[in-house]
Amino acid sequence: MKSLLFGIVLIIIVGFGGLVYRNAVEHPSRPVACQADAKVCPDGTSVGRTEPSCTFPACPPPNVSLLDTGIAYAVPEDFVIIALPDSASVVAYEMSDPVSIEPLATIVIRRYAINASSTALATIQQTAIGGASGLPVPTTAYSSTVIGTKRFTVVNIERFEGVVDTAYYLARSTDVLRFDAIDREVMNWTDVSLDISRLPANTSLRELLATLQGG
Repeated sequence: MKSLLFGIVLIIIVGFGGLVYRNAVEHPSRPVACQADAKVCPDGTSVGRTEPSCTFPACPPPNVSLLDTGIAYAVPEDFVIIALPDSASVVAYEMSDPVSIEPLATIVIRRYAINASSTALATIQQTAIGGASGLPVPTTAYSSTVIGTKRFTVVNIERFEGVVDTAYYLARSTDVLRFDAIDREVMNWTDVSLDISRLPANTSLRELLATLQGG
């Protein structure tokens, strides 16, 4: 009886194997045809789908994608990644003076969660603290601007001894992203008519924000 059952099972296995082989011969695997659409990267370039998964590859530098934060952008020219300055920081970049090699401009991206009982504005007010004074920045230092398709709350965080720190806040449903442009060696930092948008870090940060995806 056991021999009979073994024989039946063997016949079934051999028969199934023959069907598989015949199907492979008559219907050889064809190359995967991916859709011809493309993903536009933050810097304006694009990437197509790759076989066999037909997924989009990561955009090449200077494009950066922060998956945990849900944003992507293009890093401005001459900026390199540096160590995080504090626990709220997600990433930081720096541009050095080509002669002295001293830091000239810094861009820092921070993320602050909005408490369930709080608001985006309250979160901005709680985190907009002057570096020299350690006190909340007055609301008179607040303004608003649109860069690309997003509206940012702009806060003049600090002007002290040649350092000009300007923060661009982006309010989202559950958190607030803060993008700091920190310019150093600003000779006329006390000038009330100083156009901070023309300073190196500020100009570069605005270029970054113009490429911002997600959020």
